[in-house]
Amino acid sequence: MTTRHRFFTTPIYYVNAKPHLGHAYTSIAVDVATRFNKMMDNTTFFLTGTDEHGDKIVQAAEKQDTSPKAYADQISRLFQDLLPFLDVSNDKFIRTTDPDHIKVVQNILASIYDKGDIYFASYEGKYCFGCERFYQDRELVDGKCPDHDTEPSLIKESNYFFKMSQYQDWLIDHIKSNPDFIRPKQYETELLSFLKEPLEDLCISRPKSRLTWGITLPFDEDYVTYVWFDALVNYISALGYPDGELFNQFWPQTRHFVAKDIIKPHGIYWPIMLKSAGIDIYEGLNVHGFWNVKGSKMSKSIGNVTDPVEVTEQYGLDAFRYFLIREMVFGLDANFTEDNLVSRINSDLANDLGNLFSRILSMHHRYFKGTVPSLADEFKTDTALNLEPQAREAIDAYVSSMEICAYHKGISAVWQLISHMNRYIDTQAPWVLAKDEANQAKLAAVMVNLLEGVRVVAGLIYPVMPQTSRVMNQTLGLEIPDNKEFYTIDELRPWGQLASGSATQKPGILFPRIDTKKADTQKQETIKAVKPLKPPVKDQITIDEFSKIDLRSATVLSAETVEKSSKLLKLQVEVGSEKRQVIAGIAKQYSPEDLVGKQVIIVANLTPAKLMGETSEGMILAANDKKNLVLAGFDTTVKTGNPVK
Repeated sequence: MTTRHRFFTTPIYYVNAKPHLGHAYTSIAVDVATRFNKMMDNTTFFLTGTDEHGDKIVQAAEKQDTSPKAYADQISRLFQDLLPFLDVSNDKFIRTTDPDHIKVVQNILASIYDKGDIYFASYEGKYCFGCERFYQDRELVDGKCPDHDTEPSLIKESNYFFKMSQYQDWLIDHIKSNPDFIRPKQYETELLSFLKEPLEDLCISRPKSRLTWGITLPFDEDYVTYVWFDALVNYISALGYPDGELFNQFWPQTRHFVAKDIIKPHGIYWPIMLKSAGIDIYEGLNVHGFWNVKGSKMSKSIGNVTDPVEVTEQYGLDAFRYFLIREMVFGLDANFTEDNLVSRINSDLANDLGNLFSRILSMHHRYFKGTVPSLADEFKTDTALNLEPQAREAIDAYVSSMEICAYHKGISAVWQLISHMNRYIDTQAPWVLAKDEANQAKLAAVMVNLLEGVRVVAGLIYPVMPQTSRVMNQTLGLEIPDNKEFYTIDELRPWGQLASGSATQKPGILFPRIDTKKADTQKQETIKAVKPLKPPVKDQITIDEFSKIDLRSATVLSAETVEKSSKLLKLQVEVGSEKRQVIAGIAKQYSPEDLVGKQVIIVANLTPAKLMGETSEGMILAANDKKNLVLAGFDTTVKTGNPVK
């Protein structure tokens, strides 16, 4: 294989709400692409991040009675924390409030302005505050925004405009001349259809009289830039444009991944912005569909927004990753239900993969005590027993599918190999061979082929189920070259890599089967069990006595361990306009980095005390269930210093 550089990006996620199933899918899909390309021996860089400016952020912050920056910090942290939880291996996380990003945005704006591609004009148009953009009549559905089903507001104001229209013919030619520029094909067709109509110039500013939460235009202090002209630039600012080593190394070998609702900014605005700025155009745009939940598009109003953390905690990380990648045909919409997820786990993972793995390793230990046997010469070329052709076919089909984001087909190719191996076991019947001493050499050949087949399966599932791949390789006794956690495709291909005499471990259960009847019963019992609790009452106090305790909301600014203590953390907290130091015995439950930005409840009028030589000016409230301490907090962001009643 020829080594290439590959730059993969998620869309830059907007922080107007916490992450949901759709965000998880895109991040996992890009993670799969990155891991697969590493298996192809390509050098990769994986970027994700958050988009933090604009009207919607201001509105969301106001609802929580906080500043746009504090709100953006809070939601951006949720996106950052989700990535390791989903085993997403990004190389960088960028925020559009980062100083380096702001500088690049202003430099590009100045460059395009100096070129004459930005002009000032008065404009009257229909503006959707949800989309933060003006709409043309032909884009509306029954006079309403197609995404928010609301009538846009008629706004008249003076703004700066980007001359997109003069690049329309160039963009059409570029799309037609580069058939892999937009994938899948239907989205190329969609964009070309849109470009048949005259392309209007893009309003790229907002007056500070209406919006101040944004990047100030370098050529007019009274305006901030439009959110897309800010957000899209993250893809190059994160690489250190214009002179950064990463930019020179990875741009424009770039594959952007986006959902279909933001194809226009990425497929029209962004390439034209790059063209105007004299920057090479990115390699391609991969567009996926929506996740519907129980047949309907996810929506807060109907209450079907799915939390990826809850699903993962209930069903397991690799099972969740597998379901998302296998269930969605990339480019089309898919439906998420727990029934479908459980069905995939029981059928594909527990029955097919898990059962195959357990059968093969159990038989290996039963018949050969876990030692890889030698192959007799007569069986080294026995085509009837050799699984290598099927494994090679699976690898080839897998590679060709994964290279074009047809992930469901790539995984299907692996499962075809799994199905063939299950049939192979039934046909060869190792348990019958084991009974006859004359068939021991044939039994050895069957087991070696099965072990080699499992080795290939373990390698191919790595991009989708990295933890499971790791467990399977460890059970097979494999040490992956160069201290990596995966085999390259070239390393997977050669047959016979399990050395005779090497040892395997006894198999564990990869994916326990979910008892659907039991799960339903447990849910019903849980519902019945939700009754008001009556905890034992100790040392009752009056309401007047309780009112003497001053409980306040606080935000943790920093946290560090206390020297010579395994239990204590030293916290700097903000309580209204005041900053305090609090010593809390929560080091065994919380690491310092977990706490920064977290909102807590503090006893504000407690007499200061010395703990391990450090002054504590208050107490953090936590619940103690004799096993863990859990910090008391709030289900939404509140202003620091507020009384807690």
